[in-house]
Amino acid sequence: MAEPAVDVGDLEVSYGSLRVLHGVDLTVAKGRTVGVVGESGSGKSTFARTLVGALRPTEGHVRIGGVDVTAVRGRHRTELRRKVQLIPQDPYSSLDPRRTIGEALAEAVDPRRANVRRHRDEIVRWLDTVRLPADTVSRYPHELSGGQRQRVAIARGLILRPEVVIADEITSALDVSVQAEILDLIARLRRELEITMVFISHNLAVVRQVSDEVLVLYQGSVVEHAATGELFERPQHEYTRTLLNAVPGAPGFDIEAA
Repeated sequence: MAEPAVDVGDLEVSYGSLRVLHGVDLTVAKGRTVGVVGESGSGKSTFARTLVGALRPTEGHVRIGGVDVTAVRGRHRTELRRKVQLIPQDPYSSLDPRRTIGEALAEAVDPRRANVRRHRDEIVRWLDTVRLPADTVSRYPHELSGGQRQRVAIARGLILRPEVVIADEITSALDVSVQAEILDLIARLRRELEITMVFISHNLAVVRQVSDEVLVLYQGSVVEHAATGELFERPQHEYTRTLLNAVPGAPGFDIEAA
């Protein structure tokens, strides 16, 4: 049986005496996308940071492509960057306003040199992949719209062709029409590049469009995990039904009667 791209087991993450995640299990097969959904405070962002090795769990394990991300140190961080990349919620805060988009993407390829001329062909190719013009190379973050900056963040997350991509609320700050464009882009890239992704959102309607499976987090615990179609048609947990009631066009559920 093939090793999963993501293997999370009995994950616990605490900040002092505050336990944020407890008993979280998740496996993601190569080429699959699992949506992680929950309200603010459910532990989604903590989960994202733990998956990329930015936080160390209190207990449990996180393996990406067979590598224990919590054990990676020093020069081995470069290897980890080629295995897992985070696409952040707010690309503007993650982009240096003093650097051009070309420099930001060159830095993603080679953090030590960030040589735009050396990597220009690859940078332009990725800009085209996310439907941005070649002259974006010389532009600065403040010269782009929110949707364009998010496309840059997607290109930066994919340019090393990581084994796993963690997308953390990447449409939450965008207008509805721009959200639709970004979700269409993600769907296309999933097909073309066979991306393995953990797609994190508070919005089940968004998760539905890009995910093969959905994991529901509530107060730091997994309360439901099912194939996307099954979860929408036959939700098992009251919290999942509450989230579904907020989805426009989804079947209605009588929480009291369920």
